[in-house]
Amino acid sequence: MSREIVIGVISDTHISGQFGHIPEKILAAFKNVQMVVHAGDLVDLKAIEELKTVCPKVVCVAGNMDPQEVRDKYPAKQVFEVGGVKIGLMHGGGPESNLLNLLKAAFKTDLPEIVIFGHSHKSMNTQIGKTLFFNPGSATDITAEHNSYGLITISEDAKEKINARIINI
Repeated sequence: MSREIVIGVISDTHISGQFGHIPEKILAAFKNVQMVVHAGDLVDLKAIEELKTVCPKVVCVAGNMDPQEVRDKYPAKQVFEVGGVKIGLMHGGGPESNLLNLLKAAFKTDLPEIVIFGHSHKSMNTQIGKTLFFNPGSATDITAEHNSYGLITISEDAKEKINARIINI
């Protein structure tokens, strides 16, 4: 029997002040995950506190819109392993047209099996070579085509080890 690890993926929440919150649909979905990954642009550490109410294990990076208090707590880039799968995490920056090149360059010495990123507010679930590039889109941007989050399932013993999907809300 294959052991599965489910990761909730979120980015670009841009939570600010007392009026911003992680959408309830996302918090409800993340009650069933073993880990949450936030790909930056929290804007307020309150976003992480809300996520930890439903899943205590949260991995995060700082984004280009994050204030110093977020940058002091979270790195701009990190690499970690889940269920034998190497995952790179970075928010991204600059023009959207160069985002993939920036990410490939940032991880080129040791390209992970999955690169999770944000910045563009547009979801992406694309295999390029041996690496899955996964952007959950923005959970809260009212100008985005749609708000979304992601789920990545890692099956340690299955033939299809990685199953990633974008969920529009």
